[in-house]
Amino acid sequence: MLSYNVTAHRVDAHGALANTKDAEIVLDTDIAGRRDAFNPAELFLAAIAACMVKGIERVSPMLKFELRGVEVRLHGERQDAPPKMVSVDYELIVDTDESDPRLALLHTNVRKYGTISNTVAEATKLEGTIRRKAAA
Repeated sequence: MLSYNVTAHRVDAHGALANTKDAEIVLDTDIAGRRDAFNPAELFLAAIAACMVKGIERVSPMLKFELRGVEVRLHGERQDAPPKMVSVDYELIVDTDESDPRLALLHTNVRKYGTISNTVAEATKLEGTIRRKAAA
């Protein structure tokens, strides 16, 4: 079993700080919102993105999958009553020369072995696609 620790504290009515290890994130806790920090819903989406990118970093060497870069685009839908995320759609964009079947294999592995994506998929609709980055 692995365990993780994060602490957060209120700075003022506009924000908070979250800390883990040697890292710190400014949190948007302002009722009016703020443009220079992630709000809780955006942090949720960012955690999914980080999980997918980390999963790609983990499985690429095992699959001998060659890539130059990865981008994750996410869109979450939130309902008001009761407040919850009802769906998350994503698009994985991989800069690679690998074949379409290999790209699909990468996607399968990312979905199968992602801690955050597996947790989210049990709680809400998580759907997405993987595609090759268009040539410049």
